[in-house]
Amino acid sequence: MDWPASIPLAQSVPELPTGTDWSYEMKLDSHRMILWRTGDGVRLQARSGRDGSAAWGDLALAGHHLPAGTVLDGEAVITTEDGRISFEAAQARAASSPTSAHRLAAQRPAHYIAFDALQLPSPNGDMRARPCSERRAALLNLLAELPAPTPIQAVSATTDRDTALTWYNTLHNQGIEGIVAKRTTSPYRAGRTSAWLKIRHADTIDATVAGFTGTARQPRALAVRLPDGRIALSQRLTTALATQIAPYLVPQSGRAYTQGGDAYTPVSAEAVVEVVAGTTRHAVVTVVRLR
Repeated sequence: MDWPASIPLAQSVPELPTGTDWSYEMKLDSHRMILWRTGDGVRLQARSGRDGSAAWGDLALAGHHLPAGTVLDGEAVITTEDGRISFEAAQARAASSPTSAHRLAAQRPAHYIAFDALQLPSPNGDMRARPCSERRAALLNLLAELPAPTPIQAVSATTDRDTALTWYNTLHNQGIEGIVAKRTTSPYRAGRTSAWLKIRHADTIDATVAGFTGTARQPRALAVRLPDGRIALSQRLTTALATQIAPYLVPQSGRAYTQGGDAYTPVSAEAVVEVVAGTTRHAVVTVVRLR
């Protein structure tokens, strides 16, 4: 496989699909991460494609117990003292310097919750074309061989829709933000796919960052590409959001314009942000956080 891996993205739906060919997984409020166990060590790839290895040294260390040639898709998870999954803690870790990351890891060690196997050592090789159910079984077999205790675990999954709905209705306060349904026969295919569907509690949607206003070091607002293809300018970013997003902005030369005529600086590496769903009908959207 070539670095960086392109990943599937689930489509938002109002309710979970029914049928015997669906598997349901907990959707954790955490940081999407591809874990690469190479012949030389471990690399961790953020959803944007950036190398996040320096920020997640504790997970890289745990990943050395995996056999070389393994590539997994999953979530980097950090919990608070009361056991709740904290997206804010995961984002703070992802944006930290190596020195700060080491300190944060000592305070709140991370877990890697895997939900897919993209590649396994020979004789399996590239698993992406194989059915989801087969990849899940291979993932469970792989993780069962890790020495205990390990921070690398499999996400909770079920083929029973009622069980998935119970998770959705009772575990929100613990940091379970929704449920992802996956067709058991589907391959691992990059991009937005109808084979992965999600419901979540937050009244937000994902949008890719197409550009920014201000400077790359101090962005004032973001130009975001909405699911319907429109590009709209966000409201002014808070200082905290601007600081988090700035490292992900790689400006291109020239200027671009939204459908409403607002100018912005385009970017070559697109990050993903959450925006308030109700604001996307208008020319200006509200960014909630970096994904």
